[in-house]
Amino acid sequence: MENFTYHNPTKLIFGKGQIAALKEEVPKYGKKVLLVYGGGSIKRSGLYDKVMEELKAISAEVVELSGVEPNPRLTTARKGIDLCKTEGVEFILAVGGGSVIDCAKTIAGGATYDGDVWDLIMRRDVVKSALPLGTVLTLAATGSEMNSGAVITNWETQEKYGWGSPHFFPKFSILDPENTYTVPRDQTIYGIVDMMSHVLEQYYFKQKNAPLQDELCEGVLRTVMETAPKLVNDLQNYEYRETILYAGTIALNGMLQMGTRGDWGTHNLEHAVSAVYDIPHGGGLAIIFPNWLKFTLDEGLEKTKRLAIKVFGVDPAGKSDRDIALEGIQRLRDFWTEIGAPSRLKDYNITDEKLGVIADRAMKRGAFGNFYQFTSEEEVTELYKMCL
Repeated sequence: MENFTYHNPTKLIFGKGQIAALKEEVPKYGKKVLLVYGGGSIKRSGLYDKVMEELKAISAEVVELSGVEPNPRLTTARKGIDLCKTEGVEFILAVGGGSVIDCAKTIAGGATYDGDVWDLIMRRDVVKSALPLGTVLTLAATGSEMNSGAVITNWETQEKYGWGSPHFFPKFSILDPENTYTVPRDQTIYGIVDMMSHVLEQYYFKQKNAPLQDELCEGVLRTVMETAPKLVNDLQNYEYRETILYAGTIALNGMLQMGTRGDWGTHNLEHAVSAVYDIPHGGGLAIIFPNWLKFTLDEGLEKTKRLAIKVFGVDPAGKSDRDIALEGIQRLRDFWTEIGAPSRLKDYNITDEKLGVIADRAMKRGAFGNFYQFTSEEEVTELYKMCL
């Protein structure tokens, strides 16, 4: 494995009733709070009232930014940045899923920056500081509650990019499985696909002598696959929600990739699709990832064979390495289909009409991928055609 330094400063506060920790945590960073949330589900569930009660108890001054989109928009982040600057916000509290947290991180970076935050996202400048932020998580999916990354969409230019900074680590994140009870079945499924994709992307690395990293990834995948079918049929089961919530955090807080470098090409490929068509991120990954595994099979044969045997239970007796790997890929496809995830772009009424546009967006920042590198629009288009 490679030399590495691991540092994750986020304080994780996990379990029932942990919302009470807001009274202790928020005052460490300021009393003027920007509360960021989505389309109103936290009000319907009663979580909004609980958060406001805790903030009122510490006499916090609350400025609100609601309406964060499932694929958070640059325009919404800019509104938040303006609020922070005009209202003198000291701390940002994101209450919601990964989209809300990603938007809050973008706001945090833009609020201390003199220029346009899009310049930071496009890497024309470097994030030098950010407002502190905390999270109250409501969706098991992205892992954004315990990492320094974010994804933002510029809908005007149809561009969607991942970006980040060490300044974006949440100061604390509160994870109560009960706050995920009201997540609908489809969003629960998309979250499961997203976290599994995160693990798989870290599983495909070129570094040698990393057996523990392999085992950790395989263990998380097996646990999610054991729990997911039960959860999607029993959405208010605390134990299932608890397991999946924790798995989503572990899947992308850096623990699985110490000493290795995974391949995030599938995320880049999906971002291009949802930048143009605004589809659910997890739905796009469910379509793309099995096809990425097939597309990269020559390079990934040894790893995909291991995945097939260790995670998907393929019996290797009497089969070639290629047949074992292909059976494993099919079992992944079947598993996601069985829990209710889409399998083709046509499930979202996407045809080949704009494949050129999507490929252009995917290649906008140049070649991408570590385990397998995409270097041309033609190559990317070939993969997208497999997904139709």
